[in-house]
Amino acid sequence: MCEKHRTTPLVEPPSAVGRRRSQPCKPADARRAVERAISECCRAGHAPCDEHAVSDAQLVASELTTNAILHGGGVTDFHVDVLGPDVRVCVSDRSDRLPVARPPVDRQGRRRMGGRGWPIVCRLARDVQVCDLPSGGKCISVVVPLT
Repeated sequence: MCEKHRTTPLVEPPSAVGRRRSQPCKPADARRAVERAISECCRAGHAPCDEHAVSDAQLVASELTTNAILHGGGVTDFHVDVLGPDVRVCVSDRSDRLPVARPPVDRQGRRRMGGRGWPIVCRLARDVQVCDLPSGGKCISVVVPLT
């Protein structure tokens, strides 16, 4: 688990203007949804449009979606909210298991494939929250600064 997290029950996902929903979701769908939501807000003058920050937000969305598919039984919900100078990405899946960072090598010293997604999310995002869902599973919500 990364250092910035809270585990709390989530009754209703937070609402905001500019929300985009879709399900199920593939990593490419998540990247497109993030780009579309940020672009719309940038055109309207409601959010900054730093190209590197947009790439960071897309990478975070892609990693969360990939982790939900590989480790969480699939994506059950996906949200993108542009909130002023930030973008919030929420990905829900079927698993109650918390994400963990795995060492890059196993006990025998062999390099592992994968295991880099959660550390990437924790490095690029802030206000990372993992919330239990009433119907089972979890929702991971992160905020990525756009400046």
